[in-house]
Amino acid sequence: MKLRATTEGRLTQALLIALALAFLAFFLLLPLVAVFSEALKAGIGAFVAAIATPDAWAAIKLTLLIAAISVPLNVVFGIAASWAITKFSFPGKSLLITLIDLPFSVSPVVSGLIFVLLFGANGLFGHWLAEHDLKIIFAVPGIVLATVFITFPFVARELIPLMMEQGKDDEEAALSLGASGWQTFWHVTLPNIRWGLLYGVLLCNARAMGEFGAVSVVSGHIRGETNTMPLHVEILYNEYDFVGAFAVASLLAGLALVTLVAKSVLEWRFDLHSGAKH
Repeated sequence: MKLRATTEGRLTQALLIALALAFLAFFLLLPLVAVFSEALKAGIGAFVAAIATPDAWAAIKLTLLIAAISVPLNVVFGIAASWAITKFSFPGKSLLITLIDLPFSVSPVVSGLIFVLLFGANGLFGHWLAEHDLKIIFAVPGIVLATVFITFPFVARELIPLMMEQGKDDEEAALSLGASGWQTFWHVTLPNIRWGLLYGVLLCNARAMGEFGAVSVVSGHIRGETNTMPLHVEILYNEYDFVGAFAVASLLAGLALVTLVAKSVLEWRFDLHSGAKH
């Protein structure tokens, strides 16, 4: 006789599945359909024209630039922090783990305001920056700082549980055979964590491109200079340029869909790799 995994009746299971599907349809599918339908409402020509404006292109290029800077920085931090936490014991280890989770508990707007208080014209380092003709707030460096702060938990949080599960046996075996620390990292640790690392990079990149709150505070909303795609969408919508706003928003929605597909593929590959290893 086939054993059932749960004791709920078929009617209860059907209701739960229907509730989950209805929730996803209302909060996920319906907004996506609305974004793409509004973007193409005036025709493909208007859509392309909205994307091809100088301000839209500047926002797209800035978004890609911020992601290209912040994601590698988070990869370096995530690997270093994960390696330290899972492979060594040291004073302050629990504090480091807590600090990694800090961006999850702090509002992005508050984190942006903190950078303004530190590097703004009247901030803690504002006068020193002005004397040396350095500009952070209302410029690209401030956007990078805010984005890195918001996204730095993603890589580390994917790697820490994975590396804890893997333990130290492979690294200790490599070291006992005469491998150096770098050789052990490149040939043992990195191959073991590659799927989790790619998954963390994917989530980090998606959040970096879609961040609004912290970037909004530090950017200054300078059109063509410090507006990322989410900020450009807000400006266009406030100006009643709905086609332009939804056209740029559809690019972000497309990024979300690509991220979802890539996430599913990586999860499948990771499960396949784990199953083959066991």
